[in-house]
Amino acid sequence: MPGTCVVGLQWGDEAKGKIVDLLTDRHDFVVRYNGGANAGHTVVANGKTFKFSLLPTGVLRPEIRSVIANGVVVDPAGFKKEVATLRAAGVSVGDNLLLSDHAHVIFDYHKEEERLSEGGANKIGTTGRGIGPCYQDKVGRTCGIRVSELLYPDHLRQRLRAIVELKNRLLRALAPGSGEAKTYDPDVLCDEYLKLGEELRPHVTDTQRLLTQALREGKRLLFEAAQGSLLDVDHGSYPYVTSSNSSVAGVWSGSGVPARQIERIIGVVKAYGTRVGEGPFPTELTDGENGIGHQIREAGKEYGTVTGRPRRCGWFDAVAARYTTTLAGADELAVMLLDVLDQFDEVKVCTAYERDGERIDWFPSDAFLLEPCKPVYETLPGWGKDVSGARKLTDLPANARRYVDRLGELLGVRVSVISVGPDRAQTIVS
Repeated sequence: MPGTCVVGLQWGDEAKGKIVDLLTDRHDFVVRYNGGANAGHTVVANGKTFKFSLLPTGVLRPEIRSVIANGVVVDPAGFKKEVATLRAAGVSVGDNLLLSDHAHVIFDYHKEEERLSEGGANKIGTTGRGIGPCYQDKVGRTCGIRVSELLYPDHLRQRLRAIVELKNRLLRALAPGSGEAKTYDPDVLCDEYLKLGEELRPHVTDTQRLLTQALREGKRLLFEAAQGSLLDVDHGSYPYVTSSNSSVAGVWSGSGVPARQIERIIGVVKAYGTRVGEGPFPTELTDGENGIGHQIREAGKEYGTVTGRPRRCGWFDAVAARYTTTLAGADELAVMLLDVLDQFDEVKVCTAYERDGERIDWFPSDAFLLEPCKPVYETLPGWGKDVSGARKLTDLPANARRYVDRLGELLGVRVSVISVGPDRAQTIVS
């Protein structure tokens, strides 16, 4: 089996990191192919909690080669900090971590550009990490800088002198009112990033060539998506999306590995729904401090791994998840955080929308068309029992099993994994 892809089918934060971690020892490579340091993964192993934002979760296993591929945008200072944090926790990080020489670099001016752009009617609800502006420069071509360029001092200095002049002009234009914009000295910036480039150098390689050779040798690749499919720049709830292809669609362009090499696609969903940032969320529960939405948030610790922002919470949206399940071509489902729903007498699933008096069972991926959609719910009985100790299907209360089976029916795919807690051991595999 050359390739497996683990992909989120909601608005991100589906606990994909746990599934990747569970599958890592069956593979030789773990590959991040999209996003940047805006993608939070939390993995609990042997009583320790590890939080990732840029590095693949496979880096916890030193015998596995972890790859940050060309589709990712990289903040070198963030890369350095995350590696240092793992080493301080006793994780061995060395030549098992590879970084694509073609990945694009996030500079400080990208973060400033994002800060100044995120306001008023233009607010998307970003993490402020400079991800979007970096991708804009990538596709705009004239201002994009790749990791490999950090290793060539004269070349980098020449490029930054031209780019920073344009960026300073842009930042001044974006500055509100008469406020003074933060601007940059290209030579100071160049010196800083050349130093960071040298620290990255041991990890930098042509990852497309590396992965192609690995496939020739029969190695097994595990692809780790960041964010969720409903945030995909082409297929998500545009414009309230991320800046890359966070669905399976991003694997080929984001790693250079042809899609035909992926033989197993695992779609990951929470047993309920969450969303961060702006944008429509049909099943959101806005029922106050003591309401169900708040209870889900607290039980599920629904706060951003990267930003700490409280996540918007609601019932499971089967209309949206059916759309992304089809988009992904998912072979199987992993249902995560089932234990969060233990406390409720009844649980609900959105099976259709009502929009302008019409009932629809398909997902409108344009935000302005999704905004007026109201959920049509199916109500199922709760189970009222703690499922965190379940290790096999027969350990689950009948109503919990019925709920999971219903999600599989609505999405048309078999549920192969059920997570009942954050630890590796709190997992049911069927």
